[in-house]
Amino acid sequence: MHIQQREVRGVVILDLSDRFVLEDGVNGFVERMNTLIRHGRKRILLNFEKVTYLDSAGVGAIAWKFVTAKQQNCDVKLLNLRPKSFTVLETTKLLTVIRAFESEEEAIESFVLDPGDDDDIDPIFT
Repeated sequence: MHIQQREVRGVVILDLSDRFVLEDGVNGFVERMNTLIRHGRKRILLNFEKVTYLDSAGVGAIAWKFVTAKQQNCDVKLLNLRPKSFTVLETTKLLTVIRAFESEEEAIESFVLDPGDDDDIDPIFT
């Protein structure tokens, strides 16, 4: 899996691509999320537009890092879930706790409207 990072209006967006599976991507995702959380990034949006496959290890990593983020008062949301990824996340009931959006603008606006910590923190990985 490849991860590109960008920031829009104080929201860190991770553009994920390729296969989000145990042997190709989960560790990199976990490390990136740990770094963001450790550096106090409070708003993280995971863009799944180019994710071609999501396995159970990927689902586990998403759930794990969502819980870790919440424990640090961070918010994680999902964007552009493809039909198969949506079905997997819906079946596992993760979409009952993690908000998902089809529009980047709508997702970013949801962070702005949600109460949260607005600390200005220097970007990492830019």
